[in-house]
Amino acid sequence: MSTRKLKTVMVLFLVMGVLGFVMAGAFSADAAEGTLDRIAKAGKIVIGSAPGYYPFEMMDKKGEFIGYDIDLGKAIANALGVKAEFRQFEFAGLIPAVQAGDIDIVLAGMSITGKRSLSVSFSNPYFETGLVLMVPKKDTETKSWKDLDKKGKKVATPQGQTSSLLAAAIIKEAEVLHFPTFPETALALVNGQVDGIIYDQPGILIYEARHPEVRGIHDLISLENMGIACRLNDHAMIQWINAFLFEYKGSPAEIASRTKWMVNVQDWLKELE
Repeated sequence: MSTRKLKTVMVLFLVMGVLGFVMAGAFSADAAEGTLDRIAKAGKIVIGSAPGYYPFEMMDKKGEFIGYDIDLGKAIANALGVKAEFRQFEFAGLIPAVQAGDIDIVLAGMSITGKRSLSVSFSNPYFETGLVLMVPKKDTETKSWKDLDKKGKKVATPQGQTSSLLAAAIIKEAEVLHFPTFPETALALVNGQVDGIIYDQPGILIYEARHPEVRGIHDLISLENMGIACRLNDHAMIQWINAFLFEYKGSPAEIASRTKWMVNVQDWLKELE
């Protein structure tokens, strides 16, 4: 190689090295700005929710978000010293929304699963629940989901939720149908389109209180833990949320919220749209 060519190669390597250093620095600066930084700059935390999951997230007659998760979201915002902004999504759209940065966290009664944890990072559990079966009140024979797992029967769940995954795993003979939301799934049961639905126990309990034409079978089919989801590997955000939950769970504010939404049900049912 000639001296001139050698000098040219050396210059190219030097330029590439400088560009690499600049790009690496820019990437590090971008990575350093996590969700907590963005929330602090914006003065608000944007929370993704999916109203329709009683009593965790609902809409009242004024179009305002209400429910246990909404109280929790407001408490998080208060602890951060910022405003809480809630945005409505279909449940299946929540994880893509946090991945895209459209929202800061997901607070929507989302169960912690291994598959979801490949796409988002979860906090420690903030609520434990389980899946149960609901059937028409006139059905006095069904005692378990196994009684409906027969050819000619139809079992429904909301799409994109763990109840959907469970139904696909355990129902072998009956037809499994999926609806966009829990209210639509429950309405299909009331209208006689399906023979039973599988869903989270708190939601079934509230629906029973509002609709005497259905009954829940409350032997748990599975146990689930709900977590708050944020951007994958955003360790600072998850650590902060976990510290907050350690203080919030069992506090007077949390007990008051749980009592309101899960015990004194009749007091707030009239608020719903």
